Amino acid sequence: MLTPLASLRTGLELRLTVESRAWLHRALAEAADTKTGAGTTASATGADTTASATGPGTAENTAGPRGLPAWELHFVTAGRNCRPAERHAQAGHDVVDAARVLLLHAAAPGTDTVVRLYERGSADERRAVLLALPHLDPPPGTPRALALVEDALRTNDTRLVAAALGPYAATHLDAHQWRQGVLKCLFTGVPVDAVAGLEHRAAGDGELARMLTDYARERSAAGRTVPEDLHRVLRLARFENT
Repeated sequence: MLTPLASLRTGLELRLTVESRAWLHRALAEAADTKTGAGTTASATGADTTASATGPGTAENTAGPRGLPAWELHFVTAGRNCRPAERHAQAGHDVVDAARVLLLHAAAPGTDTVVRLYERGSADERRAVLLALPHLDPPPGTPRALALVEDALRTNDTRLVAAALGPYAATHLDAHQWRQGVLKCLFTGVPVDAVAGLEHRAAGDGELARMLTDYARERSAAGRTVPEDLHRVLRLARFENT
């Protein structure tokens, strides 16, 4: 049976153009070389050096764009280089997300690099970092990774909110932050299907039920429709049949 990441890569390759598939193979090979200490920098490979991701010098990163590991430049430029075949044209964001997740896994960056890529990245790059969190080996330091999740939940970017509430949040967010994340989905219109582990974590959660009931009353008092997703989560929290 394929692992989730192997399935992700297989599905991605089937959706890419020939040129983008070749780019993906090269980018992942360079990322894997970085993990083993044989990686090259952007200047050595002739990679695009117009990326915005720069940071202080570390073992994984030198002072300027031309000193970045090649895989980081591939991470930043994936939106230009990773394109779906015509028959999969609607999968544009999905294929770029998948490529970036695979790059992060292959490179196995340290916590400092993961945090830097998030903090200095575009919204698309931040989303990819969030999606990659449960797949990184070694995993990033939990407090700093959770800070990224919490940052995303403070935004009103629905794609960031959805990515933040994936498997990493299901495992690591405390009860209060997780409940706030569920409410954020309801506030912003993110389908609760995006919340990993929803049925397990919501089951019998009396405090969540109270918060949802209060929110439903507020909406009703204001003459606004109570979303079906709220009723769905409330049934879970009350242990009612769904």
